[in-house]
Amino acid sequence: MEISVFVSKLAPLAVEAGRAFRINPVVILAQAAIETGWGESTLCREYHNFFGITAYGLPNVWWTGRWTELSPRSLRFRIYPDDKSSFMDYCRLLRSAYPRAAEMSANPTAFAKEISYSKYISEVNGDNREAYRKTLRSVARRIERELSLINHES
Repeated sequence: MEISVFVSKLAPLAVEAGRAFRINPVVILAQAAIETGWGESTLCREYHNFFGITAYGLPNVWWTGRWTELSPRSLRFRIYPDDKSSFMDYCRLLRSAYPRAAEMSANPTAFAKEISYSKYISEVNGDNREAYRKTLRSVARRIERELSLINHES
């Protein structure tokens, strides 16, 4: 999905979830962009999972407990009924499991460092924490510019 389409389509969800959980919408959109390849992943297109959230934990108001495996013996990922549920559950997870990162979200650089070196990123699965931090910060800058353009045009 083109960056401008991705941001304009999902910004309202990021703003709503961010407001509910006091998390900067820019970092929400940046993580969604990274985790979905700008909205192109099967996980987000078919299962409304924009953040690669696995199916661990108890069901809650946004996740009913349904899950999928994208390939045999892969991780189990949450299936959401809609995009909004994915955004709300991600922010709930950040606020409850990664409160330091959530508190730093107003500063995307600090947030990127905190979340990249937390348990959210799993080097066991081949993730590179430093590469993720750099990518998250770079994507956040692109999203900030795009949001600025959208707000300027309104």
